[in-house]
Amino acid sequence: MATSTAGAGRIRPRRPETRTGLVRRARRINRTLAELYPDARCELDFESPFQLLVATVLSAQTTDTRVNRVSPALFAAFPGPEDMAAADPERIEAIIRPTGFYRAKAASLLGLAAALRDRFGGEVPGTLEELVTLPGVGRKTANVVLGNAFGVPGITVDTHFGRLTRRWGWTARTDPVKAEKEVASLFPPKDWTMLSHRVIWHGRRVCHARRPACGACALAPMCPSYGEGPTDPETARSLLRDGPRA
Repeated sequence: MATSTAGAGRIRPRRPETRTGLVRRARRINRTLAELYPDARCELDFESPFQLLVATVLSAQTTDTRVNRVSPALFAAFPGPEDMAAADPERIEAIIRPTGFYRAKAASLLGLAAALRDRFGGEVPGTLEELVTLPGVGRKTANVVLGNAFGVPGITVDTHFGRLTRRWGWTARTDPVKAEKEVASLFPPKDWTMLSHRVIWHGRRVCHARRPACGACALAPMCPSYGEGPTDPETARSLLRDGPRA
C-alpha cells in the first residue's frame, strides 16, 4: 500500500519541462512504483495463453475480480479453442453473464475460438499483427497477452493507465494508440510490461478517477497534478484501496 513521504505536500514548480527532464521524471516515477508494488502483475488468473486471451476479452467493462470468479467454470466447460468454438452460445452466455455485455462477449469468444481453430491450429499466435485479427481482440488485449503469456514487451493502455499518464504529463493523448506510442518513447522496451502493471496497480489503489488520494501518494513530489484529490493525509489515507475493485 502506498504511503505518504516526506515532502509529499510540496507542489513541483510550474516551469517548462524539457524532454530530458520528462524522461528522467517518468523513470523516477517508475522506479518509485517498483518499490511500492514489488509484486505487481496481471491480476487476471490464467494458466495458458488461451485462458489469458479469453479472460482479457471478458475483462472489458468489468473488474478482474469478477472475471476471475467466472473463468474457472468457463475453462472447465471449454478447456480449449476447439471446445469453445463448438459451444452452444447460450451456455457460454449463462456462465459469463456476471461480467456484463455477455451476449457480445460470447459472440467474440465463439469467433476468436473458431479463428484459433481454423487459422492458427488451435494455438494463440504470438504476434500483435496476428492477435488483432481475432474477433474481440484489440491492441490493448493483444499487448496483455504478448507481455504476460509470451514475454514480448508491450504497453497496456487501459482506463487507469491513460488517466495516470495524462495526470503525470507523460502524454496528453486520449487515443490509446497515440498514448501508447508517446509513453513507450520514454522507456526502454524491457520496462514496458512491468510499467503497465505498476501504473494500473497505482490507479486501482491510489490515483482514482474521481478522488485521487494525493495526500497519501508517494509520487506527489513528482506529480504535476498534485492537488486534484484531497491533500490532507488522513482524508487521503481513507481513500486507499487494497486491491482491484475497478
